[in-house]
Amino acid sequence: MNHYQQILQIKTNGKSLQKVTSQVQKIVAESGIDMGLCTLFLRHTSASLVIQENADPDVLRDLENFFSKLVPEAGNYIHSAEGPDDMPAHIRTALTHTSEHIPISRGRLVLGTWQGIYIWEHRRYAHHRELVVHVSGMSR
Repeated sequence: MNHYQQILQIKTNGKSLQKVTSQVQKIVAESGIDMGLCTLFLRHTSASLVIQENADPDVLRDLENFFSKLVPEAGNYIHSAEGPDDMPAHIRTALTHTSEHIPISRGRLVLGTWQGIYIWEHRRYAHHRELVVHVSGMSR
């Protein structure tokens, strides 16, 4: 079994879902792994990693609108040292995930037709996020 790892540096634009599928696929291709598993890990507690619809942007807007109602910034939170958007961001991350596992076949991610990989920034302002991409499996 072979292993390959890179860390992607991603600058987010504030509250939004930012597609990273092509950057992850590029690393999978560079790895030389033909069949295996791609493990993704986002090294943050106020942003999430999700696999979601990649064709209709209304889906992403609806997700953001739903989470804004589910976890409002105007909540009665104790933790507020980093601003009013920080604790809601932590709650949103707890409700989603910071890691994903995607199979690899023929050197490519085995995603569904309408699936894309996104970093979901839960804070209001731009941040620098680190995404660990670990590829393991059998080489070509």
